[in-house]
Amino acid sequence: MMAARCTVAACCVATWCVAAWCVAAAGLAGCGGPARPAVPGPGEPVQSIPSSLLSQARPVGTGPRFQPPVSGPVNGSCAAALGARNGVHVEVFAANRVLLVPAGIGTGAPRGELDGRIVRARCYGALVTLDPTGVVLVRPGARLTLTDLFRSWGQPLSADQLATFSAVAGAQVSVYVNGKRWHGEPAAVPLSRHAEIVLEVGPHVPPHSSYTFPPGT
Repeated sequence: MMAARCTVAACCVATWCVAAWCVAAAGLAGCGGPARPAVPGPGEPVQSIPSSLLSQARPVGTGPRFQPPVSGPVNGSCAAALGARNGVHVEVFAANRVLLVPAGIGTGAPRGELDGRIVRARCYGALVTLDPTGVVLVRPGARLTLTDLFRSWGQPLSADQLATFSAVAGAQVSVYVNGKRWHGEPAAVPLSRHAEIVLEVGPHVPPHSSYTFPPGT
């Protein structure tokens, strides 16, 4: 199973998780970056989060535009068991806010949820999301791109459209892969194992270059 992660209300920033350090989500496992501070125990002082990291924080946007639900089809064959998976992390920013990649992409209804996480589904496609952290689980050997992810999500993706947001006149959707700018079509970005993919429309958000993936992915 996947490691515990931040709640929907928390925003992972570089190597830290904002919003009470995600204590409510049983620790900091699964947040982006190679290292994380320990969660203080009872009676221990809480260390302050460096201002350099706080300056990169973006809150989760409110309203349906920032939390579009799953409405697309399952990609590929829908298997009864999740099976082995490779992890890819996708972050989406719009209007200087986090746009949530929802849980349940690529899973067949009916589904069972626990604390916002998919714990069971009728079947699992070639790519799935089990929680709203942006971790996409891809079936090994599947040659998929962001086109497949957004189609299964049921949201548009193009050079000037990012889900429910459009780029202003003269601007385009910005894409970064492992911290480096992607100059091709956004939809063509491959969902490669352990890729950190950041998509933005609106004010620039400094992209993360890596993500700490759960063991086994």
